[in-house]
Amino acid sequence: MKRHPSLRSLSSEHHSGLVLARRARKAADQDTSIQAATWKAIQLAFQSELEPHFQREEQGLLPVLRTAGEVELVNRTLHEHRSMRLLVLENNPDKLASFAELLRAHIRFEEKELFETAQRVLGSNVLKDLEGA
Repeated sequence: MKRHPSLRSLSSEHHSGLVLARRARKAADQDTSIQAATWKAIQLAFQSELEPHFQREEQGLLPVLRTAGEVELVNRTLHEHRSMRLLVLENNPDKLASFAELLRAHIRFEEKELFETAQRVLGSNVLKDLEGA
């Protein structure tokens, strides 16, 4: 399904998330100095890229989906956001592979389920209102 204009920005941000997940996965198999440096870079990228992305979803899209009755999808999204936040706060480079898999799976879920459902159940006017939010 073609992405609605109000969701394109969020969807395009997923590309950098996938790049970050790939970087974390690759570093997980490297020596500890590379793991530590990569973990630090992931923490910085999380704060500058992923956290703002999560906030836009949590303040814009998710409340509207909850109102539309998509409580399970909203709860899953919030749970995954919380899991990634906690993982990054652990400050443990041994978690690189776990972070990579969680982020990759989360992006896949949002693209295949969350955004598709939003386009299907929310009216065009509701989606259009999200663009300005």
